[in-house]
Amino acid sequence: MQEQTLYLLLGGETTVARLCDRFYELMAQVPQFATIRALHPDDLQSSRDKLFMFLSGWLGGPDLYVQQIGHPMLRRRHMPFAIGEDERDQWVACMLLAMESIGIEESLREKLLAAFFNTADFMRNQPGAGRR
Repeated sequence: MQEQTLYLLLGGETTVARLCDRFYELMAQVPQFATIRALHPDDLQSSRDKLFMFLSGWLGGPDLYVQQIGHPMLRRRHMPFAIGEDERDQWVACMLLAMESIGIEESLREKLLAAFFNTADFMRNQPGAGRR
C-alpha cells in the first residue's frame, strides 16, 4: 500500500502544476501582491518551474528540484532578496488564494497553509517582530 503523501492527497503532478500556475497568475494580477511580484523576474516561467519542482519533492512526490538543480538551500537562494514580514505575508496570502481558487479541500488547505507559513517565515532575512 502506497503512503498517502500530501502530494498524492492533493492529486499529484496535475494539481501541483495547477497550484503553481495559479499562484504566479495571482501574483502578477493582484495589486496586493505587488511587493513580492517585484522580487521576481519579468518572465515568471522559470520561477514557476522551480516552485513546481520544489513543491513536488517537498510534498512527498518526485524530488524534481534535487534531481535537476541540486539541494534547494532555500534560505541561501533567497538571501539576495529583502524578505520581511510583509513579503512573507504576501507570499502566504497569495498561496492561500491560489489553493482556494483551484479548490483544494479545506482541511488539506489548512495543513498546507501552516507548513507554507513556517517555510515562508524561515525565509525572512529582514528585522521584524521575531519569528512566530
